[in-house]
Amino acid sequence: MKIECVKDKLVDVINRAEKITGKNSTLPILSGIFLEAKNNELIVKSTNLDLGLEIKISVKIEQPGIVVVPGSILNSFITNLPQTKNIVLETTEETIKVVTPHISTVIKTLNPDDFPTIPVLTQQDSKIFSIHSNDFVYGLKSVWYSSAVSSIKPELSSVYIHSENGSLVFTATDSFRLAEKKIHLKKTIEIPTLLIPIRNIPEIIRILEQIKGEIKIIVNKNQIAFEDANGLYLTSRIIDGTFPDYKQIIPKEAKTTVTLLKQDFISSLKTTTIFSDKFNKLSFSIYPGKKKFIITAQNPDVGESSNTLEAVCEGEDLNINFNHKYISDSLSSIDADSISLEFNGLSRPLVIRGINDHSFLYLVMPINK
Repeated sequence: MKIECVKDKLVDVINRAEKITGKNSTLPILSGIFLEAKNNELIVKSTNLDLGLEIKISVKIEQPGIVVVPGSILNSFITNLPQTKNIVLETTEETIKVVTPHISTVIKTLNPDDFPTIPVLTQQDSKIFSIHSNDFVYGLKSVWYSSAVSSIKPELSSVYIHSENGSLVFTATDSFRLAEKKIHLKKTIEIPTLLIPIRNIPEIIRILEQIKGEIKIIVNKNQIAFEDANGLYLTSRIIDGTFPDYKQIIPKEAKTTVTLLKQDFISSLKTTTIFSDKFNKLSFSIYPGKKKFIITAQNPDVGESSNTLEAVCEGEDLNINFNHKYISDSLSSIDADSISLEFNGLSRPLVIRGINDHSFLYLVMPINK
């Protein structure tokens, strides 16, 4: 193989591909990036067996060929090359030479025969639909932090996606909290329910948020794949499992409600949580008759802080504790300027919503004293 390509284009695709390479020492081939030159294109592939990526860029080909190069070495090297317009890549039997006007470097390669096949989803036995990449990314970002980190229950270590009443619904829970985001679609689509593993979500977000415009999504029993108009193909394993029937745990009404400006709440949390204890405990005291909403934190090693916020309080008096991190995580997913905190008594979940925004719901359980 011998090709000449634009440095900036090569750096971009190698950087994206390298982040998906595997770090499994028992399968060193997964650390490699697969390069194939043919038909005036360079096809770049990488996989960690959970995720697979393929990107195509235009190049000048003197000699077609295939090679697998250690991803971290190739990415680090070309990223740090001095400013140059073009790069020449030329292979021998076991090496690849990277040449610029001032630098010539040889890198040992891996056996391309050992590189695993990236699943290619076809129309047969698959559901296909299109959505703007920004909408899909926004849905994932709005909920994925609520997934369980542990893989003991795979269905909880995932983002659950399904269609409902003209919307694509994204949901995640670790059994202590739950986030649901509805993305309204211009055209109605029906997709099979699917569970994307949480460990794949950051890379899916990172790759898709660089795409401007529509993406085609293909779903079958075991995989989900994303395609754009410029030759990018990303596929992820999906989990075979059943997500909990979470609708039944969402309270239908509230005993105590607090309505306040989101930014006031965020500012108060930032200052008060400095004094939270090792359990991240934060206390909410609500006195509707006195029109008071007080946030308190205490740490015997640091001190204590109490903050009274301007808010509209309704219902019963309540003193209740929460993990402040669980509260704060949800606020960036709310677009509204004002939020409602809907309490249902001790040992019952708090529901957080944006005022006049029915697209996002967040439920979090209190912690015991």
